Amino acid sequence: MILCISHSNDYYTIDIVIKRLKELGKEVYRFNSDDFSDKLNFDYSSNSEGISVAIKTADFAFSSQDVEAVWYRKLWGIALPEELDASFHNIYTQEYWTMRNLFFESLKNVPWMNPIKEDHEIGENKLEQLRLASESGLKTPQSLFTNDSSKVKDFFYSVCNGNMIAKLHGSLSRSMSGDTPFFPTTLIKEADLDHLDTLCYCPMIFQRNIEKEYELRIIYVDGSFFTGKINAQKSEKGKTDWRIANDVSLTWESYVLPANICDALTIMMKKMKLFFGAIDMIREKDGSYIFLEVNPQGEWGMIQRDLGYPIGETIAEKLVARIK
Repeated sequence: MILCISHSNDYYTIDIVIKRLKELGKEVYRFNSDDFSDKLNFDYSSNSEGISVAIKTADFAFSSQDVEAVWYRKLWGIALPEELDASFHNIYTQEYWTMRNLFFESLKNVPWMNPIKEDHEIGENKLEQLRLASESGLKTPQSLFTNDSSKVKDFFYSVCNGNMIAKLHGSLSRSMSGDTPFFPTTLIKEADLDHLDTLCYCPMIFQRNIEKEYELRIIYVDGSFFTGKINAQKSEKGKTDWRIANDVSLTWESYVLPANICDALTIMMKKMKLFFGAIDMIREKDGSYIFLEVNPQGEWGMIQRDLGYPIGETIAEKLVARIK
């Protein structure tokens, strides 16, 4: 059986992967991570043969020994019962979170896409991403992550030559279309340097602003690449971040990455121990490719939908191929 870990509001992409897994003859169970709660029953047992975890829901029952491989798409917080008194919320979340993690740990000897530990470590450390990208032969933007306004001012003048952007390390929300609330990558002007008093409450990443020709969303699936190109340079709003370009009509275009960039990205992903990632890059006006970041749980539905790429099918096929 293939276990697909997601959440109760997921749609489209997970359906594509599950459909292909079933076509490949695999039994599939969709495990909504937010429902690991009083909505199911579980028990853990340990003996000379190892640890086994049994899960029983209203319509399905299985054990960790039934699982051949795991597609780790998303992990959401555990839903609280409406009738639960607020004084019990912390202990409820704590214990169910622990039990869920132990369940995942019982599956550590089967193939995962991606392994949960590496997925979280890379996704939560963009500076390590930049280091590994540079180490793998990719160009990266000069960057500063700080809550010190004096460091930002010095970086603005001495490194960025007055051309700097700011962005959050994490995200406020996740969306396939970018139409949910978020803090966009923002161009910082000299006048903004006098208004950095609140930086101590929200550390940010500052980078040299890159004069881009266009932007790329690259979906990496265990050695395969699916790339979409988007050009928002005609948008006054979207020049810095294409997701807020609502003043022009944008469309994804198919794109073929140069072989040397694919090779460098493959090296990087192997260093990160990731089998999947949504990679953002910029192509500069001089033809250079600049790595920005990789999201191990990044969205790819818009790329498959608009360009017809078989991303979900490839995820299923690559995962099944890794089963011994």
